[in-house]
Amino acid sequence: MIEPVNLLATDLDHILACTPDLWEELRGRRVFITGATGFIGCWLLETFVWANEQFGLNATATILTRNPQKLKHRLPHLTDRGLELIVGDVRNFSFPGNKFSHIIHAATDSSAELNAQHPELMFDTIVEGTRHCLDFAARSGAAKFLLTSSGAVYGKQPPNLTRISEDFQGGPDPLEPGSAYAEGKRAAELLCVLAANQTGLEVKIARCFAFVGPYMKLDAHFAIGNFIRDQLVGAPIQVQGDGTPLRSYMYASDLMIWLWTIFLRGNSCRAYNVGSEHDISIADLARAVAGTGPRRTPVEILGKPVAGAAVMRYVPSTERARQELGLRCTISLGAAVERTLKWNRCRKAQEVVASSGATR
Repeated sequence: MIEPVNLLATDLDHILACTPDLWEELRGRRVFITGATGFIGCWLLETFVWANEQFGLNATATILTRNPQKLKHRLPHLTDRGLELIVGDVRNFSFPGNKFSHIIHAATDSSAELNAQHPELMFDTIVEGTRHCLDFAARSGAAKFLLTSSGAVYGKQPPNLTRISEDFQGGPDPLEPGSAYAEGKRAAELLCVLAANQTGLEVKIARCFAFVGPYMKLDAHFAIGNFIRDQLVGAPIQVQGDGTPLRSYMYASDLMIWLWTIFLRGNSCRAYNVGSEHDISIADLARAVAGTGPRRTPVEILGKPVAGAAVMRYVPSTERARQELGLRCTISLGAAVERTLKWNRCRKAQEVVASSGATR
């Protein structure tokens, strides 16, 4: 059987080139990771395995997953690459007996549908999952713990605030059921700080904004994913609203550079915004995606702007990460979209070849 080609080799080499002195801390260490089947989780595994093999770290990773078959389907080229899988729910999984020096808690379903239809389940999964992982960190003698939080903790960004910083004291509306995801993340951050104060565990908090790249869902509530899906099939790109909201997007390889740096070098009990400062309207984003690739697809904006309405923003200030950790974005939005389109096309072709081989 021919081993599947890793379509991310160029991105992974770029990540290591930007973090050459970062990985030595993991030499011979055991790492525990939750949320491995999600967008961030897949990239964490890709980068871990790549760094482990390129630098000969002899590190090991144990992956918590509810669906090992889904993980193997999404990451077939990582099968039998030193990753140990354990099956369980993040809220109540049985603690493995091994000791772990580093724990990454990235398990959160960011489904807008789940948040809208079952907000209590969303909140419980985030809070109890974080509590359980922190208990496991204490039991296993871990030194460092990374929580992937969210820019949602700030609540609605004031329209006159161009970029939102970690010092912003706003928050989501606690009387709104739709705030379950955001309030869950706020509570998770607090649990991390309490655990650090009680046990001395170094907790690192990454407040993640919006991203684009391979492994992102193309059929969820993420506008850029929907636009890329439409571009791939040659369908008109539809903007459901008026196209005026402003967002910013970080490419997945930059996301990994930032997350691993925050995890291994960031200050404990200190939150870092993770994202791009370069804002773009949803309408302009749709046009940018439509114009990327071999064919140009039409853009349809279904809503009309309301005169005098404030423009909605979701754009971080990343000054803290830049000043304290020397982080920056290295991949432009245009290149990010192009790479994501190419990966999806190649991945589809790879799956077709694998399927045809399996049916012979």
